[in-house]
Amino acid sequence: MLELRSITAGYDRRAPVVRDVGLTLAPGESVGLLGPSGCGKSTLARVAALLHRPDAGQVVIDGETARGWRHRAPRELRTAFGVVFQQPRLSADPRLPLTALIAEPLRAVGRGTEAAATVPELAARVGLGKDLLGRRPHEVSDGQLQRACLARALVLRPRWLICDEMTAMLDASTTAALVHVVEEYRAERGAGLLAVGHDRVLLERWCDRTVHWDELAGRASEVPR
Repeated sequence: MLELRSITAGYDRRAPVVRDVGLTLAPGESVGLLGPSGCGKSTLARVAALLHRPDAGQVVIDGETARGWRHRAPRELRTAFGVVFQQPRLSADPRLPLTALIAEPLRAVGRGTEAAATVPELAARVGLGKDLLGRRPHEVSDGQLQRACLARALVLRPRWLICDEMTAMLDASTTAALVHVVEEYRAERGAGLLAVGHDRVLLERWCDRTVHWDELAGRASEVPR
């Protein structure tokens, strides 16, 4: 179980964008988090993935309260999450060819020797041809780069996937292809999914349940202090 308990977070402690918000995600469950740009849903997603330390509240994973964030999180918790961001060009090192980009998490945890076998399989799975793997981000399209970023998110076989506006910059066919890859992976691994977005139709078709940001904020405002 992934639990976000009374999370308050932001980038200025005097004006947090997330205030006393809670959300739960069961193993194997897919939850859509729907809301307009700037409401705080991406910040909450980063907190859930242990990439942003909240000002208050707890992230609880399988009954264990997270005590570290980013590189300070325990490896077994850090590697339990795969994250795909909205803008692939901001989350990809422009110096790396796609094959190295996909392998980044393996090398970060000392498992670089697995890359030769794992990267080609994942690249094929997300629809990247072998001819693209030697190219750098500026030499491929946004859709091709986002496919590589999804492969990177899956390379450690995470138990939880956080897709933060993953398809916002993609055309309909690429969106459908990447959603299919995520669902195929979840069916195989029983992974939980938090899909953040502003497309109600997509989230309601994709996820087991969809929560609107206003509902979270409304429930939070009713919690006794």
